[in-house]
Amino acid sequence: MGETRVYPHQPVLVHEAVDSLIHNPAGVYVDGTAGSGGHSLPISKRLAEPGHLICLDRDPQAVRLVQRRLDSEETRVTVVQANFADMDRVLKDLGIDQVDGVLLDLGMSTFQLEESGKGFSFSRTEPLDMRMDPASEQTAADLINHLPQEKLERLLKDYGEERKARSIARAIVRARAQAPIETSSRLAALIQAVSPRSHRKRAIHPATRTFQALRIAVNRELENLDIFLEKIPEVLAREGRLVVLSYHSLEDRRVKQAMVQWEKGCTCPPDFPVCVCGKTPLFRRPFKKGLKPDQREIQMNPRARSAIMRVAERILS
Repeated sequence: MGETRVYPHQPVLVHEAVDSLIHNPAGVYVDGTAGSGGHSLPISKRLAEPGHLICLDRDPQAVRLVQRRLDSEETRVTVVQANFADMDRVLKDLGIDQVDGVLLDLGMSTFQLEESGKGFSFSRTEPLDMRMDPASEQTAADLINHLPQEKLERLLKDYGEERKARSIARAIVRARAQAPIETSSRLAALIQAVSPRSHRKRAIHPATRTFQALRIAVNRELENLDIFLEKIPEVLAREGRLVVLSYHSLEDRRVKQAMVQWEKGCTCPPDFPVCVCGKTPLFRRPFKKGLKPDQREIQMNPRARSAIMRVAERILS
C-alpha cells in the first residue's frame, strides 16, 4: 500500500514549522501532537546524532500510525501514548529534564476526520463519540443527549462561538425527546434544518461550529492547552523553541497571550491593564504576527486556510 493512501494527512506549514523548531540537530525535540507523523517524519530526518525526537499522542490509533511511519527512524524516535498536557511527566519518566524544542499542531488530522469512525465529521454517518482517547468516559453523544438546554447553549457559544446556539440547542432538545441523537449525520441534519447553509462562496457548513464545540468539550482541549502553556517554560532549555499551529481563535488567543506575557517576563493576569511584577523576559518571539499559509498551500490543502503558526524562543534557562 502506498504512503499517500496509508497517510493521507497533509501537514500544514511543515517546512516553516520544522525550520523554526530545529536550531540544534543534535538536540532533543517533542512533537506533542504526532498524529500520523506528518510533522514528526521531517523533524526526525533533520536530526543528527545524538539528536532524538519524542512523539506524543493520546489517540492509540495515531500512536500505531506514527510508529509504523517512523519505523525506519526508530533509533532516534520514541513514541509514547500521552496527552501533551502531561509532557513534563513523560519527560521525567524518560529521564529528560529539558528539551530543545516542542511542536504542537492543534488541528484535526485527515485520519481522524475520515477514517477514525468517531463522528468527528458531519459528512459521515458515525457514532457520536469524538473521544481522542478512548479511555475518556464522556462522549459527544453523552453531552448532546443529557446536557440541559441552557448548558448546551452555553457550550456552543463558549467553545464553538456559534451565533445560533440557542436555536440549535432548542432543536437538539426537541429531537432527543423523540429518540436519542446517536450519529453524526443525524446531528448535522437537524442543525442544517435550523440554519440552512449560506450560498456565499467559502461559507462553512452550518454544523461546523457545533461539531467543534463538542470535540473541544469532550477532549478538554482548552483546559489541556492552558495546562501545557503553564508548564512549558520549565520544559524548554535555553534557546529552546516552541512552535504552535492553531486553527481557531479560542486556541490562538491563548497561545498569543501566553507568548506576549513570556516576552514581557510578566506574570500578571492577561486582564491587568499595567504590568506590576517587573520580571525579566523569559522568551522572545522571532516574529510578532502569526505566520499563515500562502495561497499556493491553501489551494493544495484547503484545510490549511484557518491555520496560524506562532513561535517563541526561550532566552533564559
